[in-house]
Amino acid sequence: MITFLGNPVTLEGETLSVGVVMPDFTVVNTDLEEVKPMESKGKKIILSVPSVDTGVCSLELGKFLNFMKDQDEVEVVSVSEDLPFALARWNQEHDNAKILTTSDFKLDDFAKKTGTRMEENGLLCRAAFVTDEDGVLKYVEYVDEVSHEPNYDEVLKAAGLK
Repeated sequence: MITFLGNPVTLEGETLSVGVVMPDFTVVNTDLEEVKPMESKGKKIILSVPSVDTGVCSLELGKFLNFMKDQDEVEVVSVSEDLPFALARWNQEHDNAKILTTSDFKLDDFAKKTGTRMEENGLLCRAAFVTDEDGVLKYVEYVDEVSHEPNYDEVLKAAGLK
């Protein structure tokens, strides 16, 4: 069961599980251009699902930014319902050149394909996914309480960074 501030929420669509291929999805980058993060094969990918305008989410992205500063083997992609302008502001404030911050606000393609959209408020639940170099999911976490952080140790371990 997933909760948002202690209240149960309903996730729309089907959730993903370890061993399946991460679906291709289209999101918008900070320049309002459509991008397809799963098209880049050959690297492990950590997909983080936060919102930059809340404390815990901004903290989560900051931690991933710190984890990734000295490595290039793993890509980190952030997907949220935030507007691209908020993402651009966060990138500038945190000198982010490592994490691809993207928005699902326009197409809801990521939400539909990952079962992360909360019916009650239209936001994405907090989740973390790790794929191998071929896009196969090695780790899937739908965080039980949206205001909690994901299990960083398990995410990093699945990405081969621990």
